[in-house]
Amino acid sequence: MANSPQAKKRARQNEARFAVNKARRSRVRTFLRKVEEAIESGDKDVAASALRAAQPELMRGVTKGIFHKNTVARKMSRLSARVKALG
Repeated sequence: MANSPQAKKRARQNEARFAVNKARRSRVRTFLRKVEEAIESGDKDVAASALRAAQPELMRGVTKGIFHKNTVARKMSRLSARVKALG
């Protein structure tokens, strides 16, 4: 348990950051799920628009430190390839 005032403050800050990061991660996963569902349905136009909507959210996750840059690049590459293959 935190004893010093500095450690207590840091614990409070960690809880607040955890809540914010959790919300951001959940938001990104929602966008990814929409893309996955559109790909499963087989509608290329809907999948492409969902992918375009998800891309800035994924990149925002990188800038906010939620995801690693290469992880997002890999996800975007694989999703775009799957959308392209729907044609």
